Amino acid sequence: MKTIGVLTSGGDSQGMNAGVRAVVRTGLDEGFRMMGIFGGYKGLIDGNIRELFATDVSGIISRGGTFLKSARCLEFKEEPGIIKAVETCKKFGIDGIVVIGGDGSFRGARDLTLHGIPCVAMPGTIDNDIVCSDYTIGFDTALNIVADLVDRLRDTCYSHNRCSVVQIMGKNAGWVTLEGGIATGATCIIVPEVEFDFQKDVIDRIEEGKRLGKDSFIVMVSEGVFFNVKSNKNYQYVVDNDIDSPAKLAKAIEKATGVESRETILGHVQRGGSPTARDRIVAAEMGNYCVKLLKKGISNRVVVMKNEKIVDYDIVEALKMEKPFDVERLRMANSINI
Repeated sequence: MKTIGVLTSGGDSQGMNAGVRAVVRTGLDEGFRMMGIFGGYKGLIDGNIRELFATDVSGIISRGGTFLKSARCLEFKEEPGIIKAVETCKKFGIDGIVVIGGDGSFRGARDLTLHGIPCVAMPGTIDNDIVCSDYTIGFDTALNIVADLVDRLRDTCYSHNRCSVVQIMGKNAGWVTLEGGIATGATCIIVPEVEFDFQKDVIDRIEEGKRLGKDSFIVMVSEGVFFNVKSNKNYQYVVDNDIDSPAKLAKAIEKATGVESRETILGHVQRGGSPTARDRIVAAEMGNYCVKLLKKGISNRVVVMKNEKIVDYDIVEALKMEKPFDVERLRMANSINI
């Protein structure tokens, strides 16, 4: 192996640039020619590729987003698209690729490996939903952003005796919502992994807070909860209609409690900004590890964190693993937050 490519795929996350930097610098130190693939798998198909040198990744360790850009690519999910990508690799002399992204990116790395292009992947997503890894790059930064923004919301809630319903990103994963709720002392934490009863888990908790003298509240809800409502998952809503948006949830809370309630959708601001030291360090460790695997001729692996150590698994096996939600942690939050 003489030439290694690196790409970022799927949603961006803070720390991706630190990972790219580590891959490029490690590869150059090991004597490889390094190629940047711009625009994810779409860029690989289209040949949006150029050689990278040490100075090309200078100063990006502190930047959010991804220097290599990212894009969704439906074409790559089909056999003809994968074959095009393989041909592009041959054209540019790419012998192996490091992929930074989520589960979908891992599947792409698996498909490329099966078609003769050795790949190693590492997890970059704020959702912390990679089943084989205890931690994903971007999670810590996103969590700190959520904590900061909710702290600010709490100030205005307190000033106006309001309840703020805050929607947190995470698709069908509630990890950012759970940890953010613990960090900010949210009265209610609602995640897609755990069914909840609107009366017991929301209204009764707010009423208990009022009884204890509270007059402002934070309700944190993962966006995946509303996806579940729309797909008719069995949530127990003791209201007239299904609550399929934070606005409807806020309206239902106000009607049931008399507390003025407003919705806030934090949105993609959670994916931006300079990565925390933890995300930079973990990205550096994983990026370095990926290149070392390719140097040894090892591919079709995903590099992850388990018990605070960087390890690797076969991609196929990794995608079959399960990551149970920490229900006990949610119970802990409910016991200390009100």
